[in-house]
Amino acid sequence: SNAGVGMAGPLECQSLAAMQSLMDTNFFGLVRLVKEVLPDMKRRRGGHIVVISSIMGLQGIVFNDIYAASKFAVEGFCESLVVQALRFNVAISLVEPGPVTTEFEAKVYEEAERADYSRTDPETADIFTKLYLRNSKDVFASLGQTPEDIAEHTLRVIEAARPPFRHQTNVAYTPMAALKHADPSGAL
Repeated sequence: SNAGVGMAGPLECQSLAAMQSLMDTNFFGLVRLVKEVLPDMKRRRGGHIVVISSIMGLQGIVFNDIYAASKFAVEGFCESLVVQALRFNVAISLVEPGPVTTEFEAKVYEEAERADYSRTDPETADIFTKLYLRNSKDVFASLGQTPEDIAEHTLRVIEAARPPFRHQTNVAYTPMAALKHADPSGAL
């Protein structure tokens, strides 16, 4: 399962319709797929469902509220389903990339640069446009992976004799995900 759409920007500038559309693709698209394939896999007592999630399913990132929420939903759905699936010898694997340099990301940022930020306060608009967007491009330039790299990681998960439940593709983000549980204040 690899369907996905992105959304970045101040929450008050996002329409509810766009949020619902994102959830319909990123979360309910996966649910519909699993509902179709899981019953046959359970009958056969074998199978492997591989889901492209995101590091943002483990750790929210500023100005990515709705996208992160959709990936948190994917993670929770799969965590809840994995025990039942394993009983039927069906593996579920979450591939959790960090930034991936693709047209997907370029489109999200192009839309963000052209968006109307009049529905938020000037300070938030400035933080998003002058800090977040510029720094995000730097993060993608320095830490972004190629689609081919993600494909190689996904292939390793598919071919694994004992498929992992979680597979993070970029070790730079592993400490961030671990720190989440060590920071009850959320200040980090």
